[in-house]
Order: sequence, then C-alpha cells, then structure tokens
Amino acid sequence: MTKFIRGLLLLMFIGYKPVFSQTLSKETILIETSLGSIKIKLYEETPLHKANFLKLVQDNFYDSTLFHRVINGFMIQGGDPKSKMAKATDTLGNGEIGFTIPAEINEKLIHKKGALCAAREGDDINPNFESSACQFYLVQGKVRSLEELKKYEDRINKTKYNNAAQAVMKSEKGKTLKAQYDRLKKENKTDSTALLSSELESLIKIQNDKKPEYKFSEFQQKTYTSIGGTPHLDGTYTVFGEVIEGLEVIDKIAAVKTNTLDRPVKDVRMKMKVLK
Repeated sequence: MTKFIRGLLLLMFIGYKPVFSQTLSKETILIETSLGSIKIKLYEETPLHKANFLKLVQDNFYDSTLFHRVINGFMIQGGDPKSKMAKATDTLGNGEIGFTIPAEINEKLIHKKGALCAAREGDDINPNFESSACQFYLVQGKVRSLEELKKYEDRINKTKYNNAAQAVMKSEKGKTLKAQYDRLKKENKTDSTALLSSELESLIKIQNDKKPEYKFSEFQQKTYTSIGGTPHLDGTYTVFGEVIEGLEVIDKIAAVKTNTLDRPVKDVRMKMKVLK
C-alpha cells in the first residue's frame, strides 16, 4: 500500500462516521515516561475496568512500575507490581494483586492503535477471558490489508472451534465417548471408532455453532486498513480506553532494544495521575 493511498484511507476514516462509537470518560489519565507522556480516556461501556483502573491510578499503584513487555509492531505492556524493584535479570509478567475482573468485551471497542486493554491469562486456564486487575497493554499494531484481515478471521474462527472442542472433551459426555473410542481403537474396531468420532464431531459442531462465525465489521475494516491495530485480539480481550494524545510515545517505547523475553534492556518506568 503506497503512502498516498494510505493517506487517502486515513482521510476517509477521519470523515467517516462509524456505526460504532464509544463514550469517553470525563477523567483523563496522564502516563509519564522518560520517552514522553501519554493521555488516556477510559470507556463508560466498561465500568468495572474503569473503576478499578482509576482507583489504582489514584492510589499511585503504577508509579515506578515498568513497561516490562514490549513488542515492536504489536503492543507495550506494563502494570506488574513486581517490576517496581526488579533486577535487570528478573523475569516479569506474573505479578498480580489477588483478583481478576470479569470480561467486559464489547464489539464496538476494538484493538485500534492506541487502545488501552487488559492483559490476562491464556484461554486454556481462563476460558471466560477474565482480566488481570493491574496489568494492561497499549496497542501499537500495524495497518492491515483486507487480505490480512481475512486471514485473521480464519484464525479467530479456528481458535473458536478449538475452544469448542476442548469444552466438549472436558464434559462428562465427551470424556465417556473418548474413553470408548480409545478402547475400541485398541481392539481395532474401525467401524465403531468411526461412529464415535462422528458423534464427537457433531457435539463439537453444536458447541461451536453457539457462537456465530466471526466476521470483521465495516467499521473494523475501515479502522484496521487506515490507522491500524491488532485485529486478531478482538472479542477475546477487554478494551477499556484509548490514547487521546501521545501515540508517538507508544512508537518510541515499542522501538527500544529488548532482551529475549521482550523486556526493554533499559528500564522504561511510568508514573500516572488523574488530571483535574
């Protein structure tokens, strides 16, 4: 995509009134770092995340914490309480404050560049997508093509199917059928195993069909092909705010040198406050 065409797309996006819009909080949060300052607004559509984040900021929880995980072209992550006193050799990312926040996933709140999102444990141990109460990330992402978005749709739908399969196999019915399948397979009863396999596949399809096939909306397509972001995370992580000033600071932090664990070699600390 040429710079000229990208510029046209951006102008189209600025003039485009999206089907989806979000309500920004009256509060503005200032994140100060050695590489510049970022101003953030929270979303009224995610009240649990908003209230929790505001309290942590007002309690000075984030002061002196690090952006401990930085991946250029993807995002910058911070909020691990263990990062305040961390040594250069410490592995970070596991620090929490004792509870999680229920997911507040909303289809109109997407992972565009500058989105403020809640980090969380992986799907295998966190099927309800509950959020970390303290760790967050700011999206950098990239501008995507429509062809790339189609690949992301396929990936999201494959993950949805795999999650449905796991749910079935963990159910009592699934466990029973799997045990029968394994026994009959050892006995080389191929006809019977084929029938059981078909029954399991039917159960998985029923589970998978409880949620419709994922498709990016026109708004998502316009956003990701103009200002960019990380579209493959939509629908599985809570987005609860956005940057209103300082997008270039995300780029600066994302560009720093990191070690093999994506931690910046030179610490990038933060300090937050709620602006009056």
